[in-house]
Amino acid sequence: MRSHFLWRIFTSFVLCFAMAGCADRNQMPILPEAQAIGTPHTVFIATNREQADDGTFGPGRSETLNLMEATVSIPPNHVPGDLSYRHRNPDPERDFALADLTPVTGVRDLAGRLVREQRQNNWSEREVTIFVHGYNSTLPEVAYRAAQIAHDVDLPGSLLMYAWPSRGRAFGYAYDLESMLFARNGLEQVIRDTKAAGAKRIILVAHSMGTALAMEMLRQSDFKDPGWAARTLDSVLLIAPDLSVDLFESQIRDLSRVPQPFGVMVSEKDAVLSVSAMLRGNVTTGRLGNIASAERLEDLPVEVIDITEFASDATVGHFVAATSPSLIAMIRSTDQITQSFEGPRETFFGQLFPPSQTSLLQNGKIRISRSEER
Repeated sequence: MRSHFLWRIFTSFVLCFAMAGCADRNQMPILPEAQAIGTPHTVFIATNREQADDGTFGPGRSETLNLMEATVSIPPNHVPGDLSYRHRNPDPERDFALADLTPVTGVRDLAGRLVREQRQNNWSEREVTIFVHGYNSTLPEVAYRAAQIAHDVDLPGSLLMYAWPSRGRAFGYAYDLESMLFARNGLEQVIRDTKAAGAKRIILVAHSMGTALAMEMLRQSDFKDPGWAARTLDSVLLIAPDLSVDLFESQIRDLSRVPQPFGVMVSEKDAVLSVSAMLRGNVTTGRLGNIASAERLEDLPVEVIDITEFASDATVGHFVAATSPSLIAMIRSTDQITQSFEGPRETFFGQLFPPSQTSLLQNGKIRISRSEER
């Protein structure tokens, strides 16, 4: 019965994605007037996608790493957790829109732009969050999502998105797996360039298949220069990781030093990860992002944050952290993202939530509750 239920979920996802695939999802219409209509948000972009003749960045793989500065306009009627956009003829009054896209010519240019943004926002430090997207993604979609997250949680510091060459199709899973491996060197170079540009604090956030990319990059960089990742990254957060638990354990144990703090956000109601597990023949064990128990990870220097209770009001069950209005409101209201760095590194992510709504479970997870009544 369970396998039949999962198969129904799988076919539903395929139909939805196939219908979405009728439009060219790589289109990036630029509307300068959107900047005066919505709330502008800067998103730096690094990509090793191949650039097409029309200027778009599609699924092709390139050895060249392109840097850009994008201005994303967030519509006036935006509701936290929501992401409304159109690939053609976007309406800035209702949709996320690209207001500007400017090439960044190198590390020195990036450094100057980071300094400018720091001064404009009166940030005390040059902090950069690097976001790595997951499977079935296009560059404009991820730029909108990154801006939405940063806006909704009031993320401190600059935001840089690493757009690796995903096919952007439901049936492109195998292609995306190879692209994820192809993109390891590019992600490492992005982090090195960001550090060279003067970033004092770098936070790496990855979602879904992007977490596999992040882990592979951490592992390969540590083989070349033991401890480099721990010295360079101030925090790592994996959201809904599409990874097997045993692979994750092996990758973590391969690191000479694990960057701290290191968090893993999971939801037991993540249907996409249930399908992923089914396709791999491990329905019983599931994936890291929807594990029921984290006991086998207790001896590892990672925090497992259980946000299952917020899946009910999330618009995307595979991205609860970005689409649950109640969870977003909780993170935003604590106003502790920066302050938490001053506390114990091993409990950083637990400090992002009110103590009254945080509990340590016997199965090794930190559970976040929707209300103070538990």
